[in-house]
Amino acid sequence: MLASPKKITNLWQRGLKAALLVVLMTSLSLGLSAAWWDGGNSSTPNRTSVLPQGNAITDGKALLRYALPIDNQALREAQSSLEDISQQLRGKRWSPITSDLTKAAGIFTNREADILEDIPESQQANASAILDQIKEEIGTVRSSVEVQDKPATQEGRDRLLDLVGQLEEMMVAKFPYEVPAEYSHLPQLLGRATVAVETNKGNLTVVLDGYSAPVTSGNFVDLVQRGFYDGLEFIRSEDFYVLQTGDPVGPDQGFIDPDTGEYRNIPLEVLVRGDIQPTYGITLEEAGRFREQPVLPFSAFGTVAMARPEDDPDGGSSQFFFFLFEPELTPAGLNLLDGRYSVFGYVVEGKEILEKLKQGDQILSMKVVQGMENFVPAQTS
Repeated sequence: MLASPKKITNLWQRGLKAALLVVLMTSLSLGLSAAWWDGGNSSTPNRTSVLPQGNAITDGKALLRYALPIDNQALREAQSSLEDISQQLRGKRWSPITSDLTKAAGIFTNREADILEDIPESQQANASAILDQIKEEIGTVRSSVEVQDKPATQEGRDRLLDLVGQLEEMMVAKFPYEVPAEYSHLPQLLGRATVAVETNKGNLTVVLDGYSAPVTSGNFVDLVQRGFYDGLEFIRSEDFYVLQTGDPVGPDQGFIDPDTGEYRNIPLEVLVRGDIQPTYGITLEEAGRFREQPVLPFSAFGTVAMARPEDDPDGGSSQFFFFLFEPELTPAGLNLLDGRYSVFGYVVEGKEILEKLKQGDQILSMKVVQGMENFVPAQTS
């Protein structure tokens, strides 16, 4: 039986008080405000879910940018300054915004060579053109800041970060690890893919992160391509918590592979910050790693994760849920979902539609609109 949001809610309610105490106590020793990059002293890519000042990242697009397996210090520093603008805008702190822009502009001007050195030669011309766009856009955003135009500043900051994301994606030369042999027969997504979701209430766009969850993302892409989700209803809804779907019509609670006639089960898959490849088949709590941070956390509205039987980490199949992040009820970094369920993407467009969807609403269709070149089908013997 796949774990329902109600069961998850009960678990959360029983353990939240104890978990909060544990996390708050351990955070003092762990240093939640630790730097998000290590100055190049590590051999592993720098991935994070916490901003330099220690605030959890709650934007799906930002989490996806930081989740890329790259290690370019100059571009990450510039990105961090631009990400910070959104937070400063909430308080209309224009002076810090100007400082953020100045720092980013200095990096793009004075450390351009450092940025380009991690771009493949075949992409150098395109990357240089993007850098020119960034410099021009910074000037535009400066003008918005000078007249304290909050919407225009936010929009300009978003455009800048989209361009930064393009540069960062160019830096990923190849998939950074191999999926363990016991799971290599399953579909895989060795990179990113974008899925357009049409519902009866409107459209969503989801970006899947195969760099952090290749098996979970690959299974999802395979089911989307098969049309498995088309016409399915949302079966459970908990306000400010989760919205679940993926239960096929009939007695089956997951995907039955027509080639084998068997239930396709997908392992729990969680990439921990600092690790090269995901941990499989065990929750972080059971692995004694409950203090560690997943690269893809439950800290953004529209987090996409696999449902699974409560007592079987490897029992997931087709059912998945959207996490309806509510800061006061499920605080980023202080909830009981991180490390227990496989996060494999985020809603990047249509969050206002996601807020409207309830139990009984319907997925009309799903389609992979970008990234199919990164998909590896299931291997049959």
